[in-house]
Amino acid sequence: MDRMQLNLFTMNAVTHVSPGLWRRSGDRAADYTDRGYWTDVARTAERGGFDAVFFADVRGIYDVFDGSRAPAIRRAVQTPSNDPRFLIPAMAEVTDDLGFAVTRSTTYNEPYELAREFSTLDHLTDGRVAFNIVTSYLDSAARNLGIDDPLDHDDRYDRAAEFMEVCYALWEESWDEESVVRNAETDTYTDPDGVHTIDHDGEWFTVAGPHGCEPSPQRTPFLYQAGASDRGRAFAADNAEAVFCSYPTKAGVRDYIEDMRERAASHGRAADSIGFYPGIVTIVGETEALAAAKHEHYREMIDVDAVLALLSGFMDMDLSALDPDQQIDHIETEAMQGAVNAFTKADPDRDWTVAEMARFAGLGSTSPVVVGTPAQVADELEAWYRELPIAGFNLKEVARPDSIEDFVSLVVPELRERGLLDTPEGETLRERVTGGGPRLPADHPAQG
Repeated sequence: MDRMQLNLFTMNAVTHVSPGLWRRSGDRAADYTDRGYWTDVARTAERGGFDAVFFADVRGIYDVFDGSRAPAIRRAVQTPSNDPRFLIPAMAEVTDDLGFAVTRSTTYNEPYELAREFSTLDHLTDGRVAFNIVTSYLDSAARNLGIDDPLDHDDRYDRAAEFMEVCYALWEESWDEESVVRNAETDTYTDPDGVHTIDHDGEWFTVAGPHGCEPSPQRTPFLYQAGASDRGRAFAADNAEAVFCSYPTKAGVRDYIEDMRERAASHGRAADSIGFYPGIVTIVGETEALAAAKHEHYREMIDVDAVLALLSGFMDMDLSALDPDQQIDHIETEAMQGAVNAFTKADPDRDWTVAEMARFAGLGSTSPVVVGTPAQVADELEAWYRELPIAGFNLKEVARPDSIEDFVSLVVPELRERGLLDTPEGETLRERVTGGGPRLPADHPAQG
């Protein structure tokens, strides 16, 4: 599909990946608890031709920086936050085509319950829901659930693989296609012979089934993942239909895609079966001067300690203990390895210090920041889109709701003028994103 796809990358919290901007005069960050705020966001995204709103989520509170949760609480570092699932019906009600990607953890949920949640959302949205599969990384999340000895990185992915095996059996195999007959004359709503147990008995889960929901429009929700470690990439190559990645350079994104395509092929999938969505931050003004002034204002609002608290949680290392001028070398941690890789591997010719990393990450974490007029921003997006084998972008917010409103009112017309945005066809999110049918493709491992 030669159509640039767009997702709004956000979080049902005060701030997502631009800590400190909630202090900006007129910012609506505190309205994250307001249903009307989110329905406005949904209308704006749909007006701009966005394919989906992509909700990040996290359990626990960032407490690695300075060995304390106080900095994250004081500075609203993804705290407080609410469950994004419950926004979806309200946002779906005011839109017709917009999709919704919801982050859920395979480490701290049970597959039967999660399968039921997504089947319900897929029904309520007429097939517009996606599952962003994560394994979670904060120790504080484990402690909140009474787990004193959290799973290590590889064990989390072992559990995730079996978790998805159970979900696929529930979504794809438990109910036959024609099992729901709704025949009043025979007093039969569902043919019992068409509903089957899955009888899963594995290392992590024992689930008899059958699934409690009738087949939804997509059966399996559209599948996102963001694996960055070796195990994470292997998992994504086996499961994901789309991958979110965050690197500050084109070279970093290109290397990631090449590796992932090789992995997908090794799993028996077409090399181009996965769509890639790098994160990007856009700051746009009617003139270069206005865009530059807006960028400078946003930079002045960055809360450096809040950024370091966020990155400390991502990397599972206390950045308060490091000298600001100390270089960040590549390290393997039990947390979010993509955040480490983005700085240490994506641009091998650059040596990042703690201070440089914090200043860069203050607006959108590890993604590039594009500043300029509508035409200049569109030029840069088009260059990435033409030069890299990507499906589109995850647009990261800086200011609420200015980031999405500026993009839709100023950049989207430029992209449409260039023929990069058009109206996708299809009833479900999977159809509109892939150009295929509403169900998982035949080469997906779940269909094997």
